[in-house]
This record gives sequence, C-alpha cells and structure tokens, in this order.
Amino acid sequence: MTHKVHLLSIFGAGPQGGNPAPIVVDASGMSDADMQAVARTYGHESGFVLPAPTGSDCDFAFRFWVPNHEMEMCGHATVGAVWLLNRLGRLLEDRISVSTLSGRVDARITGAGSGDVSVEITQPKGRVETLPRNGPAEAEILSVLGITSNELAPLPIQNASTSRVKTLVPLKSTSVLDGLQPDFSRMEALCERIGSTGLYPYAPSDRDNQIFDARQFPKSSGYPEDPATGIAAAALAFGLLENGLVAANEQLVRIRQGRAMGRPSEILLRFRIDGSGVVQGCWLGGPVRFADVTA
Repeated sequence: MTHKVHLLSIFGAGPQGGNPAPIVVDASGMSDADMQAVARTYGHESGFVLPAPTGSDCDFAFRFWVPNHEMEMCGHATVGAVWLLNRLGRLLEDRISVSTLSGRVDARITGAGSGDVSVEITQPKGRVETLPRNGPAEAEILSVLGITSNELAPLPIQNASTSRVKTLVPLKSTSVLDGLQPDFSRMEALCERIGSTGLYPYAPSDRDNQIFDARQFPKSSGYPEDPATGIAAAALAFGLLENGLVAANEQLVRIRQGRAMGRPSEILLRFRIDGSGVVQGCWLGGPVRFADVTA
C-alpha cells in the first residue's frame, strides 16, 4: 500500500527557514513500522492523520514519529497537518479537535479559502519547575553546552512543559546562544538524568516586543538540532511568564529559532485568558508552506 507524503515547511521566517514535516493525511492502514520508515526516510518529525477514535468527540487522530521513536505530540506537525487538511478541502469547519497521545488539541483556522490561511493550535497551561542552582545538574548542563556560569542570565534553569518537558537554559545574549557547540554524545544521558526531552537554551532579542531566540537540542530524536520546535516554544512561553519576562495577556510572544542552522524560523504564541483574566493555556501557530510534494 502506498501512502502519499506531503512535505511541508512550517514556521519559516524566510525562504530557507522553517522545519520540514512530512505529512500523510490518509494514514489508515499504516503500521507503526510504516510510519517510522517515513520519518527515517525524510529524517524529520512526521505527522499522520487517522480517523478519530470511536466514541471520542474529536474530528481526527494524529500520530507523530521521529526517526528513532514515536512522540506523544508535535506542535509544528500538528499545525502543518491542519493547514494541509484545509488546503486539500478536507475540513468543513474552521475549528476542529484532534486526538493525540498527549491528549486533545483544538485548532482554529482563519482566512480559510484565501491565500493567507493561519492555523493555531492549543496547548494546556504549562508546568514549570526550577532546577537547583549551582547543583550537579546545572554543572552538567553547562558542561554539555560548552559554556560557563558567567554566560548564564541571572535567571533559573527550568524544566517546563505543556506536552513534553524541555529544559530552559537562560543565556546572557543571542551571541552566546549562536555560539553554542554542544557535546551531543552526552545529550541523551543528561536529559535522562534531569527528566527532560531536550535542552532549550534561550536569550532575549527584544523584550519590549516579547521576542526571544532559542535553540533546541533533543534528547534522542535521531538528529542533533531542530530548526523550529513548537512544543518547546510553548514551554518557554510559560517559563518566561514565570520569570516575569512576558505579560499575562494576549500579546504575541515570538520565539525565533533555527538561525544558527541557517534555517531561520519564528513560532507565534499567545496566552489563552479566561473571563477572570487567568491564563489557561496558549495558542501556538506560525507560517506554513509546501516544501515539496512526494508520492
């Protein structure tokens, strides 16, 4: 059985930017091995659209694979899959719900039928835990990143998550961030010890406009760095909120990633606020385009 793969580029901030995502919109009948083979062939996080589970109130089920394993959730592949379903005329509404291994995700589409379609997906309220200062975990993180404590910003290192735990490492400047040369041979063992799925060092670029730069070094995805990571950016938004670096309102938070790889990307987030002004989660989105279409 042959399943068509659409290759998208998501969150691109320029012609060469964004994170590639192979998407299969008719994945019924594909085995786990088939899905993992797609991820291994392309070398990227891949998304697969399936019918919603029986009895659920969702419209679709999405599954996600990287070359080495299945993931519970992938932000950019979810944004891309919803954009593609809309582009292919598979959506009857501008709001849909998706079942994932990490739980229900809602999506909203604006500009449907126009040349400027925007997709945003929900993430729940983030959980943020501060790692002990000056402890062995901090020392190992700095060693793996190849920096000293002098290059840290005066903020805590945090484990944060909306779907998967990412370790947020605050740096003094974007020049320190761009110059990182991690020891990737030690990344997986470090992340195992600190209960994380990747290091996400970041630095402010324009605090007044809530723009931050970041890099994502995953624990064991099958590649050393990711040009755009929606789930990590969502976790970072809540770490920034905890640290008072962004406001608890609906102003855009922009997370730029991929520049050091020559793949500039930008992830757009806004907090979801209830009627009492309490943050309940966030919306996550960004640009999507076709990178190529492969049968």
